[in-house]
Amino acid sequence: MAESETMSIDTSNELQDDPLQDLPYDKLEDLVETTLRSNAILKTETSMFEKYMSRIDAGELALIQQPNQSQQNNSTAIQDAPIARGNRRRSRSRTDRADKMQSLRAEQKCDIAQREIEEIKDDKTRHEDESEKVVDNYKAEMEEAELRLGEIRKSHYEFDRDIGKGAVNSQTNKVVAEKVCRYFEDKLRARETLIEKLKLKNSTLKVQKKKLHMQLKQKEEMGEVLNEVDFQQLKIENSQYLEKIEERNQDLLRLKLMATNTLQVLNSYKKKLHTLTLESDRLKQETSSRAELLTRIDAETKMVEEERVKAENINKKYRQQLSDYRVPEVMEYVTEKADLYELNKKVKSWERKVDIAEMALNTHRKTWSKIQMESQTASQMFA
Repeated sequence: MAESETMSIDTSNELQDDPLQDLPYDKLEDLVETTLRSNAILKTETSMFEKYMSRIDAGELALIQQPNQSQQNNSTAIQDAPIARGNRRRSRSRTDRADKMQSLRAEQKCDIAQREIEEIKDDKTRHEDESEKVVDNYKAEMEEAELRLGEIRKSHYEFDRDIGKGAVNSQTNKVVAEKVCRYFEDKLRARETLIEKLKLKNSTLKVQKKKLHMQLKQKEEMGEVLNEVDFQQLKIENSQYLEKIEERNQDLLRLKLMATNTLQVLNSYKKKLHTLTLESDRLKQETSSRAELLTRIDAETKMVEEERVKAENINKKYRQQLSDYRVPEVMEYVTEKADLYELNKKVKSWERKVDIAEMALNTHRKTWSKIQMESQTASQMFA
């Protein structure tokens, strides 16, 4: 019975002490959102702390835990003073103390975040170096492949020139075997000389490598190796130079973009110039044709003007004749017409007489030709 009364009293106290019952719905939503955001931040901090803990050793962990334990002792000494509260309040204070015992200070969080940032930067630089090495290897392989392709094309051209075309017999249209053998012997001899040159170069490079190793060992023995401060200084200078290189690359990229834009504008202007030159040529041809047409029209105009002058002169003459013309009398016209009729009759009669005379002349010519022929035959007979 006492236990049930105590349980009912505890639940009533819990309901009375719960501050969320009196809050409206909007504020509860805001509280939930803020809680979710804080949980997300805590998750990020926890994952970062786990990564940090997986990398540090035991000595660094002890150094981190010592100030944290002193802070926890101070907080427990301060929080154990109010003891005259109920069981619910004491349990809450214990859970709060446990949470505060597990939390980190802001300086420690900043230190961990800074170390994580440095680690990420180191990973980034390491990956960049590895990727640059890979890219350099691929570039070297591509250059080697391009060189090999150039050599193959050159050898193919030389083989086609010396054997495919130069070693063919003009009479039999077959390749001469001696020239083929001589060609391959020359190629093998050239390969051998190239191998000897590369061996000599390799040996000199090995000697240089040994000298450099010896110089490095001597510097290490004499203490001329770079210390940490010099290395950091070189790192800073390297980062500065990298920033300058990045700026120059940006400038170069901007200049390339400007060059492409100017090239596009130049191409557009070239196209316009080409169209305008074509239009100019067309206009020149049209102008020349129009000029020829104009000269021809001028010549025709002069000719027409001359003809017009002649026609005007003739017209003047005809007008003068027309003005000087006098209409004859009727009787005079009748007599003239009768005379014309008589003259036409005489002309017709004379034409008939001429025809008769021509016919007589033809008959006389025929008889005369016969007489001449008979006299010639008679003279031939007597002869």
